[in-house]
Amino acid sequence: MRSTPAHRPPGGWTADDLDHLPSEGLDGEPDLFTHVELIDGALVLAAPQRRLHQRLVQGLTARLDMQAPAALTAVHRMDVKLGERTRPCPDVMVIDAEAGADMARTFYAAREVHLVVEIVSPESVERDRKLKPLRYAEAGIPHFWRVEEHDGRPVVYVYERDPATGAYTPTGIHHGHLTVQVPFPIEVDLDQLVK
Repeated sequence: MRSTPAHRPPGGWTADDLDHLPSEGLDGEPDLFTHVELIDGALVLAAPQRRLHQRLVQGLTARLDMQAPAALTAVHRMDVKLGERTRPCPDVMVIDAEAGADMARTFYAAREVHLVVEIVSPESVERDRKLKPLRYAEAGIPHFWRVEEHDGRPVVYVYERDPATGAYTPTGIHHGHLTVQVPFPIEVDLDQLVK
């Protein structure tokens, strides 16, 4: 028997439990569990997002997908399973195109992910700056971007996983325009994303 949200399983939730959560909450709240992450066995409900956040998710997904080589594709708001008790939902990911073609998928394995992008919201600062990058690096995801807002404009902090330490190393801070060569050549006019 699967656990329900009212009955947290001993030891916490597992990544597979997320596929069996109801969409509504315990008191009938509509769509309460539609966007939930699993971090170290605990369910994290997403707070409502601002329009700026939505524009950045849509714009980055579209631009990454247009520039990605045929073997890769960009997706947004899909889970990545990092272990038995951790299954976050990054804002944007670049994954293997073969995995992205499977329309029945609810999550991707870390080995299928080449880039994770988290757009920091007021309620997600600690998770997006500290906890999630650590988990993504431990899982072997080679590239991580953190997007923050400064005076209404996006700033992208770019990281690459150091194979010697298994940790992310900062490789650049991008204001106005982002140009990187890995995981593939990418150019994005950041200011256009929010116009």
